[in-house]
Amino acid sequence: MNRAFNRKKEKSWMHTPEALAKHYIAYNAKFLGNAEVETPKGTEVVKDAVRKLKFQRHIKKSEGQKTPKVELQISIYGVKILDPKTKDVQHNCQLHRISFCADDKTDKRIFTFIYKDSESNKHLCYVFDSEKCAEEITLTIGQAFDLAYKKFLESGGKDVETRKQIGSLQKRIQELETENSELKQQLQDLEQQLMMAHVPPTGSVSVQARSTDVFDMVPFSPGTVLVPTQASNGCPVPPTALPPNIVAVLSEGKDLFGAEPFDPFTCGSADFPPDIQSKLDEMQEGFKMGLTLEGAVFSPDPLDGRC
Repeated sequence: MNRAFNRKKEKSWMHTPEALAKHYIAYNAKFLGNAEVETPKGTEVVKDAVRKLKFQRHIKKSEGQKTPKVELQISIYGVKILDPKTKDVQHNCQLHRISFCADDKTDKRIFTFIYKDSESNKHLCYVFDSEKCAEEITLTIGQAFDLAYKKFLESGGKDVETRKQIGSLQKRIQELETENSELKQQLQDLEQQLMMAHVPPTGSVSVQARSTDVFDMVPFSPGTVLVPTQASNGCPVPPTALPPNIVAVLSEGKDLFGAEPFDPFTCGSADFPPDIQSKLDEMQEGFKMGLTLEGAVFSPDPLDGRC
């Protein structure tokens, strides 16, 4: 996975794995809002979003509106943004959809993360003003992402593609079993037709009337198509003459019974329940993209007052 925990080497994780796996870590902050960005990663796009939201917040402050306070609950299941009084969930950001997280190196209060919205599929940059713990919150999100990815692998997430292939093969086996039953019936019908073709007319004892030679074999003619076969020991067996209808089937690239040749490389994908398979694919894609943690320097904004 292409992860870039740029700050991990400098500082160890802040919490025990159990704290994030069985519970959550709570932080209080002020929510400046979110803004759409063009890319899922990048310091520059985050800087632009911070400046934009700070400017909007400055206008709202001049109009008498206060910056709303929120509670952040961080765990392996995501980052929840709640009303600190009512505990109503305002936003629930799943970790595999968070691709970038950064705190301001020059301001210990500001931190952001980029999240891909599940409904619009747009990348949104969330910006917060915390109580001088921006770096700690950023590292906590990074640790939660790391634990969530490990849990995803332990629960079988790494075998998503393998399970697809197994399901595809199981489906193909069922198709082949059905096809085999049909071919057996075709073979029985063909044997009956061949037997009927060798039954002499009633009351006739003439060898010539049966269109065979004295050894009861069909005479060879230049127009007869011969197809070599293979013995069980791998040695070639003398070619035998095939009826015209069988020759026509073989000329179409099918086998002796009219079935398309089996190619394991052209099997379709398995029919998994759409909701489960799409979720697995989405999580696999998100974790594969990874989470980048950065400590950036957001350029000073002359309008930046405390919210």
